[in-house]
Amino acid sequence: MRKASAAAILAGLAVAVAACGNAPTTTQPTASDSASAPAAGAKTLEGVKLEVAAKWTGAEQKNFEQVLKAFSDKTGAVVTYASTGEDTGAYLGPRIQGKNPPDVAILPQPGLVKQYVEQDALKPLTDPVTQEVDTNYTPYWKELGSVDGKVYGVLIKAAHKSLIWYRGQAFDDAGVQPPTNWDELVKAAQTIADSGTPPFSLCGASGWTLTDLFENVYLSSAGPENYDKLSKHEIPWTDPSVATALEKIAQIAGKKEFLVDGTSGTMQTDFPTCVSKVYGTKKAAMIIEADFVAVEADQSGAKVGEEAKYFPFPKAGDTAPVVLGGDVAVAMKDSPGAMELVKFLASKEGGEIWAKLPGYLSPNKNVSPDNYPDELTKQLGQTIVSAGDAVRYDMSDLAPSAFGGTDGKGEWKVLQDFLRNPSDIKGAQTKLEDEAKKAWK
Repeated sequence: MRKASAAAILAGLAVAVAACGNAPTTTQPTASDSASAPAAGAKTLEGVKLEVAAKWTGAEQKNFEQVLKAFSDKTGAVVTYASTGEDTGAYLGPRIQGKNPPDVAILPQPGLVKQYVEQDALKPLTDPVTQEVDTNYTPYWKELGSVDGKVYGVLIKAAHKSLIWYRGQAFDDAGVQPPTNWDELVKAAQTIADSGTPPFSLCGASGWTLTDLFENVYLSSAGPENYDKLSKHEIPWTDPSVATALEKIAQIAGKKEFLVDGTSGTMQTDFPTCVSKVYGTKKAAMIIEADFVAVEADQSGAKVGEEAKYFPFPKAGDTAPVVLGGDVAVAMKDSPGAMELVKFLASKEGGEIWAKLPGYLSPNKNVSPDNYPDELTKQLGQTIVSAGDAVRYDMSDLAPSAFGGTDGKGEWKVLQDFLRNPSDIKGAQTKLEDEAKKAWK
């Protein structure tokens, strides 16, 4: 299941396009710029206007816009992109209430699919789109976009969240090697700190990154069975297994010399700023986050496989954790254009266009890993396609959004408070359980 260490990475990512802002942008059909454009007269959505809302900004947004442009070139549709920011639910909620949703939304939490279905805000995928999903996805991935047997969404982008990225020079200067278990990680962090470099750049202002950290430690220390139970709130957050995971996190969060800019600075650092502190300003040695760190590392001028390296998340128990995340495309309007775009995003064609760009992993089994631009992504892409029974989906993304996916609330807020005071493990457990009870009531 696990892949080779970063030392085995053979090539860097292609240079990503410069970051751009959050303002809605329009993707116009331009046949001359895309080899995938059909012959004249074959464009089935000529002049149709579509709006797509997703969380991506910067380089990730720019890459997604290239996929949308390919769709425009093929169909003639005019596609407008709007960034939701990190809190997709907060952005979409008022638009749903105002009966003005985007045609297509990309949801960062499968838990939002069920929530919006209950609000009658999503349209079931049509038979042709569902057939595309059946052709390209395993039943496990299809189920993530389904509610009560009906398919409402398709996972179009996956994230491998069981990684720790590091700056090669910082490890060389401290004379440490990538650790394979939690105790080795703590020991290596102390050695790096003693060498004069804070080992960790945590993204304390982005609560979702803290849920990723917890999930890896919990899956490894508590095991897959308990992970499943906790993800469904079948065991309480006051369970001793949760305390064990928080105790381990406190081993790194409780030492100020382990955190670049200390606890206060950590709580003001969002994603992707935490990446730039490792590879841009070179103030820290490591960042605990998913494969998409590669995009931001590249933006900071660090060549992936040389200065920007990674190692699998170290075992904190008996299980080597493999936690996956992903983004689900859904139709919020019942229009041919919306369904055609979702179908394109679910297709082998759409996936392969995206796969050639940095920072993307496809759960589409028919997108060959050979499309990825570097060895690292090829390795991780193969892991996604051939994932075994021990792999688990991001726990917070499976939870009700009020608990696992809302900025300043629920699990995000409690884990941020815990990062400020990692000695209060029982207090954090009690707050987590209180929030879970409210969300699952």
